[in-house]
Amino acid sequence: MITEKEVEHIAQLARLELNEKEKTKFQKELSLILDYVAKLKELDVSQVEPTISGSGTANVMRSDQAVGTYGPEMSAKILEQAPDEKKGFVKVKSILMTNDPEQIASQFNGAGKLNPKSK
Repeated sequence: MITEKEVEHIAQLARLELNEKEKTKFQKELSLILDYVAKLKELDVSQVEPTISGSGTANVMRSDQAVGTYGPEMSAKILEQAPDEKKGFVKVKSILMTNDPEQIASQFNGAGKLNPKSK
């Protein structure tokens, strides 16, 4: 069984404040978990092949191809409703002030949102 001091240390690492009742509860629960892990360590897994995924699939990739989801009739209807269109595409107002990739990147914060100063 783990000690109350070990529970306090774990709580400190997790930035948790525990009262005495919670310390006792977690001492029992963590001990049960560690006992179970110890039981699992006793198993002979030398004949078991390591797995990364339970489904057996790995690196499933699709080709990077543009695929039209609408037929020509639907595309025409969509373009008719757009406020502006150019060469079969919906034309929108530019939000970028330049074509320079470094300046474009500087206009956005890490969350992909436009920086207020760059508007």
